[in-house]
Amino acid sequence: MTSYATSSAKAEMSELRRLKTLLPPELQSWVMVEGTTEVNPPLLRTEEIGSDEVEVQIDLVKWEQFALDQRNLLFWHEVARIQNDTIPKEGWEMAALAIGLGGAVGELWVQDGLLLLLALALCGVSGWRLYQKNNGEKTLKAEIEADEKALALATRFGYTLPNAYKSLGSALKTLVEVTPSRRQRRRYETRLAALKKSAAKAKAEAKSQREPKL
Repeated sequence: MTSYATSSAKAEMSELRRLKTLLPPELQSWVMVEGTTEVNPPLLRTEEIGSDEVEVQIDLVKWEQFALDQRNLLFWHEVARIQNDTIPKEGWEMAALAIGLGGAVGELWVQDGLLLLLALALCGVSGWRLYQKNNGEKTLKAEIEADEKALALATRFGYTLPNAYKSLGSALKTLVEVTPSRRQRRRYETRLAALKKSAAKAKAEAKSQREPKL
């Protein structure tokens, strides 16, 4: 008799394989889809794990809260981030900032002006890069753009545009309901508002195209 743990593991592997088939062919050789083993991880996390490999990590326990169509659109959002090149790269900034700060303190001690300036410049460059990577407004704009591209991916895989809007919108509503962090909820709410605005615009354009021209 198959145990619950075994059947659950098989279901998870089956879901990961299914999601892999939702990758566009040009991404299938270098984008990995895995279940995360972290404690209290985000629902989805996409990061570069090598010079030519990207991994989408999924909390499969939370993932079960979503309907199949919702899962698909949330997954395609991550795929769109990969295509738009907006996922985190392997970071050198924190290491550079630490080296720069350590160097600045050391040069203050030995009073070498040139090396002190070089250390401060390294701190400045790495600090600016960290600010850019963590700029909330810029990140949110990238997420909204990824939502739009996820809709296009859905139509590529057979969805009608209205159904793609509906599936992504309901997924974002669910995220708003289940997310405890107020800051993260606001981000989902902003994405949902942008999606509704986009859907209204697409509906108006479709209606104008159907109307007979005099």
